[in-house]
Amino acid sequence: MKKLLSLLVLVTTITQAQYTIKGTMSPLYKSNWVILYKIEGARQVFISNTNSKKDTIFIHGKKQEVAKFQFQLPKNAKSGSYRVTYNTEEAGFVDFLFNKENIEFSFNPTYPEQSIEYSISRENKLYKEYLQAINLTQHTLDSIQIIALQKPKITQTTSYKQALARVNDVQQIYLNKSKGMMVNHFIKATLRKNAPTIILSMQDYLTSIVKNFFLNMNFNDSVLYNSSFLVDRITDYIFYLNYSKDSTLQQKLYKESVEKVMNIVEKPAFKKDVIEFLVTQFEARKNVDMVDELFTKYYDKLPKTLQNKKFKEEKLQLLAAEVGRIAPDFSWEEGKKFYKLSTLNDANNYVLVFWSTECSHCLKEIPQLYKFMKDKKNTKVIAFALEKNIYSWNNYILKLKGWHNVLGLNKWQNKTAKNYQVYSTPNYFILNKNKKIITKPTLLKDVKKFFKKK
Repeated sequence: MKKLLSLLVLVTTITQAQYTIKGTMSPLYKSNWVILYKIEGARQVFISNTNSKKDTIFIHGKKQEVAKFQFQLPKNAKSGSYRVTYNTEEAGFVDFLFNKENIEFSFNPTYPEQSIEYSISRENKLYKEYLQAINLTQHTLDSIQIIALQKPKITQTTSYKQALARVNDVQQIYLNKSKGMMVNHFIKATLRKNAPTIILSMQDYLTSIVKNFFLNMNFNDSVLYNSSFLVDRITDYIFYLNYSKDSTLQQKLYKESVEKVMNIVEKPAFKKDVIEFLVTQFEARKNVDMVDELFTKYYDKLPKTLQNKKFKEEKLQLLAAEVGRIAPDFSWEEGKKFYKLSTLNDANNYVLVFWSTECSHCLKEIPQLYKFMKDKKNTKVIAFALEKNIYSWNNYILKLKGWHNVLGLNKWQNKTAKNYQVYSTPNYFILNKNKKIITKPTLLKDVKKFFKKK
């Protein structure tokens, strides 16, 4: 009997020594795989994974199929910002604060951020309540400011001061409510720096927003650091606030905004995470110049112990065949003569086309390209065929006299194809005399358009 009682006490203690994270996705989501991460700097650290389970609930008297999931965190689990990911392909996730309490929430997986509701969690309930209140009052203030810019003759001074007072009141109310709580750090950092009086110049207004954007954010605050808050704000600042339709001006704004962020971020470890995050963002945008700038101006100056050589090599490799780069080198044999792309010197421009005799689309386009390029005396075509064997290619190139015909065996596993990130054929690159990539036409008609402009 004593042993049974001891066992029951032990089981009860273990049960109580855990925190429960419960989530409900409504409506039912297509995937049942759910992953829990902890946010640390600009990275997410894996904690656990589970499968959601289908359930039926009643909403407004109607049956609704939902997906429910649950995680257990041990008593010694670290407080901080956590993330539940339910769609790894399309970045489907929700973030929440964990500070030694059970948490229960529901959300629409299509609109997670806008729809999330907390039924259990003092921290998250208060933060959501605060965001709704501060956003509403800030919107009113911004509306008055915009009207003043659009119609300067209409006096808005009194309305602006009243709206500003309401914003400040809301901020103070929630700072008081959140004393001693984790959410207090986020409330302090969320408030925008508003001008004390109405601004009558659009340029002055925009300058003020940009200048004061990070004013209330403490980049040395470990609570903010270990959340998505600072990275989200950095993203907003660089990619949305500093925006221009003019490509030259946009590059200038990118460089200026990145420099400002780098000057604010003091912790070397966080700076490393931020740089790697920004490199990934610019790499996805194929912005070669910004990736180079981030590496040479900031990443290479970090302590050697923090630099990730493999990360740098992989990112530069992904951009090796982008516009502005010198085309990755390769060599080949024609007859008994050897050629190398980097030393080729028989034209002012080159059309490098990756194709295959097994590609029906190529067999249609290659003859058209051959006919079109016949009178382009200062341009040479380098036809790089991705083949499984030599036989079909050997016969076909008899029709392509005057071209540099290159055989690339192993098809998609061919080293040169990988260097050029070629995953489909035909695939075009136009190079100048120095083998710099000028443009990457998508279709044959784009190749023709390029040469018709010249």
